[in-house]
Amino acid sequence: MSQTPRQSAERSVPTSADVARLAGVSRATVSYVLNNTSAVRISEPTRRRVREAAEELGYVPHAAARSLRAGHSRIVLLPTAHIPVGPLCGRFIDELQWALRRLDYTVVQYGSLGLDGDAAARAWAELRPVAVVSLGETALSPRGVGVLKRSGAKAVLTLGPQYVQGAHSLVMDQRQVGARVAEHLLDRGHRRIGVIMPEEQGLVLSSERRLAGVRESAEPLGATVRPIPLAYDEGAAEALAGRWRDLGLDAVYAYNDEYAMLLMRALQDAGIGIPDETAVIGADDRLLGRLLRPRLSTVRIDMVTGQHLAELVDRAVRDPGGIPGRQELMGAQVVRREST
Repeated sequence: MSQTPRQSAERSVPTSADVARLAGVSRATVSYVLNNTSAVRISEPTRRRVREAAEELGYVPHAAARSLRAGHSRIVLLPTAHIPVGPLCGRFIDELQWALRRLDYTVVQYGSLGLDGDAAARAWAELRPVAVVSLGETALSPRGVGVLKRSGAKAVLTLGPQYVQGAHSLVMDQRQVGARVAEHLLDRGHRRIGVIMPEEQGLVLSSERRLAGVRESAEPLGATVRPIPLAYDEGAAEALAGRWRDLGLDAVYAYNDEYAMLLMRALQDAGIGIPDETAVIGADDRLLGRLLRPRLSTVRIDMVTGQHLAELVDRAVRDPGGIPGRQELMGAQVVRREST
């Protein structure tokens, strides 16, 4: 009897047994090699032969089957809807993903737009991740953490301004950035300080915390602090520069170097001298800020690296009680240049 197209397609799907026959090894060896099992010693020639056979046949391990055998998945969920964009954040996420891949995890980026809090946690739990790393503005609650852990997540890590009960919280107090800015500007004699508040959704929480840090340090000493909304757009910056003198400010903290460069260019085009009329400072210590004239003052921020965070994920998965529930990670230092 002739085969139907469906039967032919089904039979053409390669299996681990096919790989084992072609490589001349057992199916267990195929599993050890393709699942990067380190507990069993397998020679490099054998590993290479198995990988070449799998590539020739087009075979890839079945993630769901591996999860059933192991009792959990190797998925690390990375919610991305509200993560701030930019070169520094992009490099951090790339480093985190590469490091997790080297540790044999599969990183799944989850677009959580429109979801928050417990609703987001329930949506993430549907994928049965072994770990969740929350870097954005999603406000996880202890209840949400419990939902994730009951679904099989061995570790929930949060990177943000506050501790979340039940999670491994890497606390980054953004107020420190604002406090260092205020101290620097006050030391330079400035008393009327504007603070740019980006209108990008992913920057709202951190910008509010940085504003709070400026206020807590500057206002008790008699300085005025004025928040100024700004979209990351040349037209918006030009419009703001056009009414700048009416604001009566002698300094501005522009949230980060990208906003600082955008605003500084617009202020200069409007004939406003920097730093003579208005001092400008950013944050993140980007290379482009050093190439401007005047060179941009900034805040150098010390924070967790992607490699370190990946190692924390792995430790938390292997031994959930082996790392502290709360770690303080953030430090900030002003780099004074010509713009202030």
